[in-house]
Amino acid sequence: MAGRHIRFSRRMLFTWFMLAASILFFAPQSWTNKFQFAFARIFRWPLSIGRNISLSARTTPQTNAPANDKEAQYKSYIAYLEEALKQANLKIEKISGLKDRLPFQGAKLMLADVYSVSMGPLRCELMINRGHENGLEKGQFVLANDTIIGALSEVSARTAVVRLFTDPGSTVSVSLRGTATARLLMQGEGSRTAKIKMVRQKAKIGTQVMACKMPEFLDAPMVVGTVTECRRNPEPLLWDITVRPACDIQALNDVVVIVMNPES
Repeated sequence: MAGRHIRFSRRMLFTWFMLAASILFFAPQSWTNKFQFAFARIFRWPLSIGRNISLSARTTPQTNAPANDKEAQYKSYIAYLEEALKQANLKIEKISGLKDRLPFQGAKLMLADVYSVSMGPLRCELMINRGHENGLEKGQFVLANDTIIGALSEVSARTAVVRLFTDPGSTVSVSLRGTATARLLMQGEGSRTAKIKMVRQKAKIGTQVMACKMPEFLDAPMVVGTVTECRRNPEPLLWDITVRPACDIQALNDVVVIVMNPES
């Protein structure tokens, strides 16, 4: 008898649930919305507990985020230090190699990074990241790829401007290697060339042009470029020589400033 009563109760309960579900299914949306809001108000406390549990479970992995971020920062910093050390060693090797190759006595070679390059008809300059604080002074010669490319024209505390020998405002005392010519004056023409005008001797294409020694700035002749053209001057028996830099100026990432007789 008790078993029949239980079966009857379950059957009736199932029937009522099905009827309620049918009513909710076919009821207007406005009624169902009200029902949902009422349900949420009645059961807001247990629902909030469940939501908090769900959020905590979802955010648990994020508690490790700060640790992961710290680890990533440390790895990035270590990579930065390793690269900085590598670059420093390369610079030391570069300066050491220059000192072995170049004929400087008691000179300090200051390696500087190139900030910007300007190569135009009116201005040919480099901006570098060294200045007075590093012992640089106006007039000091600047090297790239073992050749003179110009001299410092402006110097501030931490930066300097290199006026290239192709700049229209640049004049350099030079000589032609392997010839008996005396000192010649080379004048910048802008962009990529300079001129030596009214030379008594014709120069061969490819002849090296040397910067002459200059007290307190350069104690040995250095290559500045090569002859790319030699044409007759309007004056009889004279020649005009076109000179180009011995290296690609626009591709430079760093240069070396020659500091003669450094204080320290």
